[in-house]
Amino acid sequence: MAEIKTRPTGVAVDEFLDAVPDPQRRADGKALREMFERITGEPATMWGASIVGFGSYHYKYDSGHEGEMCRLGYSPRKAELVLYVLTQSEGQDALLARIGKHRTGKSCLYIKRLGDVDQGVLEELTVHALDYMRERYPEGA
Repeated sequence: MAEIKTRPTGVAVDEFLDAVPDPQRRADGKALREMFERITGEPATMWGASIVGFGSYHYKYDSGHEGEMCRLGYSPRKAELVLYVLTQSEGQDALLARIGKHRTGKSCLYIKRLGDVDQGVLEELTVHALDYMRERYPEGA
């Protein structure tokens, strides 16, 4: 089985965020860190080379593949911010309809900058995702 590359690292989150080249993306990354820490009650941790994650959970697929991943996270990538907050849970689509300019992947919300979205709705979406993750993957289970 392939080795999982996305795992907690010893890299300091401040160093990672301070090194983001684009000033807007860097500022948005720092604002997201503050929001995620406040909502999750978890400190930011680097997962792999570019994901700022909060908390963790253990998953196991029907195929037998299993591992650990951050409960929620984001990455201030060159082209856009990638937020790992989508769960396909009930109520998520209604929040996405109100959030503002974005696109989605299976578990990712993509936005160009925080100013493009309604911050209150983004917080609601993040709380919604955290509640879902805590229900589906209880801590200590």
